[in-house]
Amino acid sequence: MSARFLLLGLLCVPAAVYGQWPAWPTGGAPKLARTVAGQLDLNAPAPKAADGHPDLSGVWDRGMTAERTQRPFQDLPSVVPGGLPMQAWAAELRAKRKEENSRDHPDAHCLPLHPVQLHSHPQPRKIIQTPYEVLIMYEANDGLRQIFTDGRKLPTDAEPWWFGYSVGKWDGDTLVVESTGWRDMGWIDEEGTPITTSGRVIERFRRLNMGTLEIAITIDDPKTFTKPWSYTLTQRLMPDAELIEFVCAENNRSLPHLVGK
Repeated sequence: MSARFLLLGLLCVPAAVYGQWPAWPTGGAPKLARTVAGQLDLNAPAPKAADGHPDLSGVWDRGMTAERTQRPFQDLPSVVPGGLPMQAWAAELRAKRKEENSRDHPDAHCLPLHPVQLHSHPQPRKIIQTPYEVLIMYEANDGLRQIFTDGRKLPTDAEPWWFGYSVGKWDGDTLVVESTGWRDMGWIDEEGTPITTSGRVIERFRRLNMGTLEIAITIDDPKTFTKPWSYTLTQRLMPDAELIEFVCAENNRSLPHLVGK
């Protein structure tokens, strides 16, 4: 494991470990979802929003497709049988970025991370659901993502964003989110897998019960990959918890210690 991985592993510990915010019962949970001891029953049915759809709101811990190890980030090639179906140039770039110990990763420079990586980032995220949009607040680098659910279409000429441009619609109990408009050559994992402005990401959010959120992800970028590919993560609710403030650029002493090839 590189020195940078060790450093980030120490910095990116979930908020609950430090307890910097006072504990407060999770709002919006039906009374029947509480046990006699007052704890939240994570196996209780998923809560519903006023419009009848599942309410995705809550503070969520990251999802991993395999049993956690000491490695702090999800290695994307491991989630697809046979590895990622990458174009030759993209595989070469990824290998080069990895050989450089990911020193140019946006995270190392206090820049926003790609939503694909944020789904399995060690720091938690908070979902706030309204009738017209879903907001995801990432503790990592204090990120904020907007998913519009008011019926608008994806724009064809949107300014490229770090988090892309996302619209969502409900398919039964599943929120289907389609995103485009990425900044070119973004990193979708710690090792440097790229995505281009032609990339399209589809996420299917499904709250299975009070404590479980399933996210099925499909990535389609014909410039980077030879075919679309998919994988699924399971997020865990962090009951009675809140995000803590994370200001990456404040007193950042890491940059001089980043080591390349």
